[in-house]
Amino acid sequence: MNKKIFDCFIIGGGAAGLCCAISLKSENPQLSVAVAEQLSRVGKKLITTGNGRCNITNKNISLDRYHSKNLKFCEFILKNYGVGKITDFFNALGVCFVYEDNGKAYPYSLQASSVVDALRFKCDETGVETYTDTAVTQVKKSGNIFEVSASGETYFSKTVLFATGLFAGGSKLGSNGTGFNILKNMGYKAVNTYPAIVQLKTETDTVRQLKGIKVNADVALKTDNKVIRKEYGEVLFCDYGLSGPPILQLSGEIHNYSAQNYIYLDLCPETAFDTLFDMLKSRKEFLKLRNNEEFLTGFLNKRVGQVILKLCNITLNSKVSDLDDNDLRNVASKIKKFGFKVTGNTGYENSQVTAGGIDTLQFDETTMMSKTDKGLFCAGEILDVYGDCGGFNLTFAFGSAMCASDGIIKYLGGKL
Repeated sequence: MNKKIFDCFIIGGGAAGLCCAISLKSENPQLSVAVAEQLSRVGKKLITTGNGRCNITNKNISLDRYHSKNLKFCEFILKNYGVGKITDFFNALGVCFVYEDNGKAYPYSLQASSVVDALRFKCDETGVETYTDTAVTQVKKSGNIFEVSASGETYFSKTVLFATGLFAGGSKLGSNGTGFNILKNMGYKAVNTYPAIVQLKTETDTVRQLKGIKVNADVALKTDNKVIRKEYGEVLFCDYGLSGPPILQLSGEIHNYSAQNYIYLDLCPETAFDTLFDMLKSRKEFLKLRNNEEFLTGFLNKRVGQVILKLCNITLNSKVSDLDDNDLRNVASKIKKFGFKVTGNTGYENSQVTAGGIDTLQFDETTMMSKTDKGLFCAGEILDVYGDCGGFNLTFAFGSAMCASDGIIKYLGGKL
């Protein structure tokens, strides 16, 4: 049995866990800090972020880019541990940022692996004890000391940080909900979880005909005839449904897949319906000798155009000259409102984040410490907070980890 008593035992060797470990040792090198990771190496999920480039943060951080039952919980962290603090933290590790026009920040190397290396090297340099292939199964408190059961060992610590994430990415990335279930077994309440920032499944008759095609569109999510949210960007048609940045952004707004959820694409967002109708009338005159199958060629992707015409019950091998105003209105309407019924999503294994989690009302947002179990802290995705796609989730992971580090130091110093 390992009888050493750590100052902090961190469960989860991902973004939040590694950041907190480094922050603790940077503030006080004398602290004994351990990180337990159930996989064979730390940072495995982090390597996959940003398509392997690691979108660390975003210049345009604001509260309205986050989602939670208790959104106010994020306010203190975003204000006090935002982009500036994260930039300073990574600069000290030798990681410089490069920004895209939309505010996304990446490591200058454009390699997520270099971010993981920087975190891992710093942990080693500062004396953080890292235990890989170590799956925590139970946490209990005995007096002022936490007992952590993991892979046949018991570890003792004055404080414990849960930084295990939830289910996004699936078990292959270590996201099996272990920490979440431990906390629930300890009596912590949770907000229902579901995949977010994930591809959407739709009725497949149309999308299968368009598989592999990308279009730029205004995208609207409508639930039970109410528009919930709109986005703009590149949409990818897949054999199962829809993907692409705007789809991923909207996916987290769907809480109930038994409801009437529809995605509508406006394939010509810069043009009003009446103007589009007039354009199609002029197009009919120019192209009257062609077959209908070529009517929208040069205006839309050829296959998209043909599918739209078929959905409007227009015979493709008839002449453009045969189209009447009612046909043109139907085509204009379909271009402006190309609809798909949502039937589900592609699951946690394909999601970038989990919506829901441990209810934040049970934690102090200025320290990340439990209100009932002094010395127990949480950070990152395990909490009921998730952000939009674009570096917002890693911002919360790193920010909440730094906040937790400060809270842990205050607690160990008798100030909490």
